[in-house]
Amino acid sequence: MAATLYTYEEVAKHNKVEDAWIVIDGKVYDITNFLDEHPGGEEIIFENAGGDATESFLDIGHSDDAMKILKGKYIGDMDPNSKPLSKKETQPTETVKKSEGSPAFAMVLSIICLI
Repeated sequence: MAATLYTYEEVAKHNKVEDAWIVIDGKVYDITNFLDEHPGGEEIIFENAGGDATESFLDIGHSDDAMKILKGKYIGDMDPNSKPLSKKETQPTETVKKSEGSPAFAMVLSIICLI
């Protein structure tokens, strides 16, 4: 069975917290349900929603476990005839709100408690 092909225009529509896709090495991943689980924080992964995250993903260097998780989020391939969009065209349409369970919140709360 052939993989579903997506264009950059289709992927760019999925740049919301409730519907977030990314492209890595020509493969499309639905990361919607992974945003709040991402060990590096949801903000860092969400900033690439709707666009190509290959460079960001490869720059960080991910573990074998991360690669397995990514594989489970795979939904299809990029259409080889589709042309990449500019960063401005794929920019997420909203921001991720920091939750009380975020590591940053916990650190701030810890500092406040020490004062």
